[in-house]
Amino acid sequence: MVQARLQGIFTPNLVPYTPDGGINEEELRRYAEWLIDRGVHGLYPNGSTGEFTRFTPEERRRIVAILADQVRGRVPILAGAAEANVRETIRACEYYASLGIRAVAIVAPFYYKLSPASVYAYFAEIGRNTPIDVTLYNIPMFASPIDVPTIQRLSEEYERIVAIKDSSGDLPNMIRMIQAVRPNRPDFAFLTGWDAALMPMLLAGADGGTNASSGVVPELTRRLYDLTMSHDIDAARQIQYDLIRLFDTMIYSAEFPEGFRAAVGLRGFRMGQGRQPLSDQQKTDIGTLSRELQCMLAAHGFTDQPVGGCPIDSAAASADPAEVSMIVQQVVAELARRGLM
Repeated sequence: MVQARLQGIFTPNLVPYTPDGGINEEELRRYAEWLIDRGVHGLYPNGSTGEFTRFTPEERRRIVAILADQVRGRVPILAGAAEANVRETIRACEYYASLGIRAVAIVAPFYYKLSPASVYAYFAEIGRNTPIDVTLYNIPMFASPIDVPTIQRLSEEYERIVAIKDSSGDLPNMIRMIQAVRPNRPDFAFLTGWDAALMPMLLAGADGGTNASSGVVPELTRRLYDLTMSHDIDAARQIQYDLIRLFDTMIYSAEFPEGFRAAVGLRGFRMGQGRQPLSDQQKTDIGTLSRELQCMLAAHGFTDQPVGGCPIDSAAASADPAEVSMIVQQVVAELARRGLM
């Protein structure tokens, strides 16, 4: 059966911990419900934001099983299925297929730096044997890159490879991928994993995103998606600016993804202590993060959570005009050059 193209906002699920460092199932279920209630299009467990490398294979499967049971088909789940080798990855694909998961996301082999030929061979083996739709996961900062010719070849040879999630933040590269793949695979989906470029990526033709910020402010990320897709550009642009401020605060205030975990805690969830030990100097500045989050919520009319005030001048603050102008000019120039505006 042909399924609909993956599109919209898929939230990379953070995992709450119990005091002894285990998976807090009750809180994970509550968090999933909260995300769905606030409009995200799908869930994305076992990604980078979800710290998949810090869990055992059994724990990764349990996380997906918990979410599949909780969601029960109300929204699609895109499950991270990357394991240490191709055989284990295919076994993970088989298990997630048995749970009724919509698709899996598989990062290119990490640790070892591989050639494009080796990256192709890895995904070709998966494409030949997977019982579930596969999303390629390109994150060059952590794993072997998946170049455009490889993506094009895989998309044309394996119908089970249905999408790519690109976390490079490289807008021209997204455009190159779309141009190379979409003519022969109109059903192929393009998702961006870089929050700071969600709006321009959507305008360039991407179908959605797997954005860590949606795990903290799902209301705003969904609103940004809706406004952009309906071409309400001025309103969408302001939300994109605000999300960049929040994103920068979370990603630079602590080791990734601790800033995002702290922010989700401020929305009322018991996230627990992460598995990566941190020095005192690395711990999140909760005061700065709390102020940024509260101001964003107040500025956009979300006043139920978290409880607390926001200084008027902070709520009214905007991105640096010179920086904003430069970003906009670069995006518009690139889109114009590609004939997309």
